[in-house]
Amino acid sequence: MQPADTTHLLLPIHDGDHVHGPASASFTLVEYGDYECPDCGRLFWIIRDLQTELGDRLRVVYRHYPLSGIHPHAQEAAEAAEASGVQGRFWEMHDLLFEKQMALDRKNLIAYAENLSLDLGRFRSELKGKTYDQRVRDDFRRGVQNGVYRTPGLFLNGVRHDDVWDRETLLRKLTGS
Repeated sequence: MQPADTTHLLLPIHDGDHVHGPASASFTLVEYGDYECPDCGRLFWIIRDLQTELGDRLRVVYRHYPLSGIHPHAQEAAEAAEASGVQGRFWEMHDLLFEKQMALDRKNLIAYAENLSLDLGRFRSELKGKTYDQRVRDDFRRGVQNGVYRTPGLFLNGVRHDDVWDRETLLRKLTGS
């Protein structure tokens, strides 16, 4: 049996993914991330800058990869993002979770949901009931299948990127220039 090729993204972008940018974009960045990971927090700002520079030429996909063993709030933060997503506000919650990365306990998550004018009863109930636990775990499992072993796990234009991920390197790798 041949070993799995973990150089390329094994799972193509699908309808259940969180995608920012058009499908026709020239460049695609897929991140397997953890809302409590300091490196993911730094990468968040770099990606935001790349989105500003590349505009509609960049499609960003975010998949959950909470390292719950070292980040105790990561799983529930990911579930909060999912709960926000079903109310049409995934990316807004995603941004808040990274912008306020040091405050991810349930009380804060509920405050962020209120700030986003979400249905708080539904949001609280879904968090308490762990409604999106399996969705987050499925992303994690797919990350493992794709050879992700740390966060951030990056794929640039379908190819796993295990090198440095400063702004200039990512821009050069994405655009080929």
